[in-house]
Amino acid sequence: MISTLQSQPPHGTDGDPTPRLGYGADYNPEQWPREVWEDDIRLMREAGVTIVSVGIFSWARIQPAEDEWDFGWLDEIMDLLHTGGIGVDLATATASPPPWLTTAHPEILPVTASGETVWPGARQHWRPTSPVFRTHALRLVRKLAERYAGHPALVAWHVSNELGCHNIYDYSDDAARAFRGWLRARYTTLDALNHAWGTAFWSQRYSAWEQILPPRLAASHPNPTQQLDFKRFSSDALKEHLRAERDLLRDLTPGIPVTTNFMVTGGTKGMNYADWAGEIDFVSNDHYVHPGPQDRDELSFSANLVSGITGGRPWFLMEHSTSAVNWQPVNVAKRPGELARDALLHVAHGADAVCYFQWRQSAAGAEKYHSAMVPHAGPDSEVFRSVAALGRTLRTLAPVAGTEREPARVGIVFDWESWWASEQDSHPTSRLDYRQEALDWYSALLALGIRADVITATADLGRYEVLIAPVLHMVPAALAKDLTRYAEQGGHLIATYFSGVVDENDHVWLGGYPGALSELLGIRIEEFGPLLDGETVEIETATGAGAGGTATGTLWTDRITVTAPEVEVLAHYRDGTYPGRPAITRRAVGGGSAAYVSTRLGPGGLTGLLPALLAPAGVTSELPDGARGSVELAVRRDGGSRYLFLVNRTDTTVPLTGLAGEPLIGGAAGDGVFALAPRGVAVLRQPAT
Repeated sequence: MISTLQSQPPHGTDGDPTPRLGYGADYNPEQWPREVWEDDIRLMREAGVTIVSVGIFSWARIQPAEDEWDFGWLDEIMDLLHTGGIGVDLATATASPPPWLTTAHPEILPVTASGETVWPGARQHWRPTSPVFRTHALRLVRKLAERYAGHPALVAWHVSNELGCHNIYDYSDDAARAFRGWLRARYTTLDALNHAWGTAFWSQRYSAWEQILPPRLAASHPNPTQQLDFKRFSSDALKEHLRAERDLLRDLTPGIPVTTNFMVTGGTKGMNYADWAGEIDFVSNDHYVHPGPQDRDELSFSANLVSGITGGRPWFLMEHSTSAVNWQPVNVAKRPGELARDALLHVAHGADAVCYFQWRQSAAGAEKYHSAMVPHAGPDSEVFRSVAALGRTLRTLAPVAGTEREPARVGIVFDWESWWASEQDSHPTSRLDYRQEALDWYSALLALGIRADVITATADLGRYEVLIAPVLHMVPAALAKDLTRYAEQGGHLIATYFSGVVDENDHVWLGGYPGALSELLGIRIEEFGPLLDGETVEIETATGAGAGGTATGTLWTDRITVTAPEVEVLAHYRDGTYPGRPAITRRAVGGGSAAYVSTRLGPGGLTGLLPALLAPAGVTSELPDGARGSVELAVRRDGGSRYLFLVNRTDTTVPLTGLAGEPLIGGAAGDGVFALAPRGVAVLRQPAT
C-alpha cells in the first residue's frame, strides 16, 4: 500500500545513520523576529528535536506578489536548522492562497451547497478542482523544489497541509465540470449512470452529461447515490491535487520522499485515507484528543487505524498537542503524564516520529491559545520540561525505530464507503454513528485486555482469527464472497445491525436484510426496528456459562428470523417490540462461524458479550489478570525482537507481574515485577519467536 521509496519516516540531518525515532514540530519562524531563531535552535537541541516542518502557511511570505519572490528568510532558517543537526520536512506552502491571488482570481474560492462563496480570512479557501489555483500552486512548488533540491537540511516534502480539512466539499462550477468528468470515467455511459443512481425515482433520468450537477441545495433529499458519488469524487479530487504536487516534486527531487498529513482523528471522514495511502512515500497523521469517557481509547483506535492503512509499516505523527487545543468548546490542559502517554501510544501503534503543532506558541492569530512545545510561559515551564523529558525517552526507544506492528488475532474492519453511506439521510435513523460503533467494540476489547488491529476491507482478512465488522453497511458481491470464504476456512466473523444492506451503488440487496450477508449469517430480517431517543431494550443471553446475563441495547433492534438449522441464538430480547425473538445469533460455517449483533450495546454491554463471541477462536487476553482492563498492550517487532508497550489506562498505579523482557522504559523491580505509574508507559524488549 505504501510506496517502496521510503517506508520509514526521516529523523534528521546530523549524519548519524543509527535508526531512531524522529521528534519535532511544525516550525513557523516567519511569525517571530530574527533574534528568536537562534534561541529556537538552541532549545530544539535541548529538547532532542530532530525534524521540523517548515513553510506550511508561508505562501504570502514566499511570494508577496505574483511576480515577486522572497526566499532569503527561508534560506537562512534552512541553513540554521542544518547547522543544528535538525532535518526539515519542507512544506509546499499551498495550503492557503495569499490575498493577492484571491483578489486577482476570486474564481478559485470554494462554493457551498447553498451557493455561498467561502471568502478569504481563515485558511484553505481554494477549490480542489480549480485549474487557476492548480497553475499557481504548481508554480510555487516548482520554485521551492528547484531552489532547495540540493539543500542538506531537506529530508522530506510536505504537500499542502491537512488536505480537505476545510475544503473537502466544493459545489462550484469548476467542481461541477470535474464531477461530470469523474462520472464519465466511472460509468462510461449515461445509461450506466442512470441505473447506478436509480434515476427512475422522482423523474431524475439524465439525457445529457451537462445536466448533472453536484448535490447542491435541493427542495428535498438529494439522490442518495449522487451524494455518495460526490463524496467519492471529492476525495478523489483532493487526491488528484496531491498527485499533481507529488509528481512535480518527484521529477525535480527524485531522492526526497513525499508525504502529506492525514487527519485520522475524531469525525474527519471526507477523505478516504485507505485509498490515499499508496500515493505517498510514507504516511503521516495528525491527531488531537477529544475529551470524553473514551478519549484515550479513541487516540489508540485512530493510531491503530493509521497502522492498518499503512499495512503495519511505520508512519509519522505529524501533529498532536502538548496540552490544550484552541478549537473545542472547553479547552482543557493535559494532566501530568498525559503528554508522554499520548505520544507513546502513537509510537506503540507504529509511529516512528512524534511531532507537535507547534514548536513555539503563537502570540497572535486564531491558534494563539493552542499549546506548543515552547508555551507562552517559555522554557521555564512544566510543558517544556515534559517536552525535553519525552525527547530523552524517545532516544532511549531508538531500537523500536523501523519495527512493524505485530498482527493481533482480532481485526476490526473500518470501511470509509460504509461510513459515508450508512450516515446519509432518509435512513431508518439519523442517530447512527458508524465510527462510534467501531470505537465501542475497540474499547470493549481494551477493557478485556485483548489486542485488536483496526484494518480496512482490502486488508488480508485471512490473517485474523476473529473479524469484527461493525455496521459494514455497503457490501459489494465480491466482498460478500470474501467474507463467506473467510468463515468457511475457519475464521469467525461478527457483523452488526445495518450491515450487508446495500451494494456499491447504494442499492438495497433484495430478499430481506442483512442482504448480501443473509445466507452467511443464516438469518432474515423483514423490517428494521430503530429505537427513539431514550428508548432502550433488554437482551438476555440464552446459552453457555453466561446464560441469564442481561445487557441494555439502544439505537436499533431487528426482527430476526432464523433461516439455517446450524444457527445458535446467543441472546434474545426480553422486552421492546420483539420480546422473545433472537437478538444475537451465531451460525457455524465450515471451520468457522458468522455471528450477528442486532442492537447497539455500547462498550459496557460489548465487554460482557465478547467472551462468548471470542470463545470459538479461543482468543483471550495476553495480559496478567491484574492488568486486564487497566493496561493496554501493543506490540511492535522486527526480525530479532518484540517490543511490548504497556500503557496504563488509569489514574492509579498498576502492578504488573509475569511479563518477561528487558525494560527499555518504565523500570522493573526485578523478577518481572514492576509497578506501572498512573498514566505511565513501560516498554519491554523480548526475543522474537
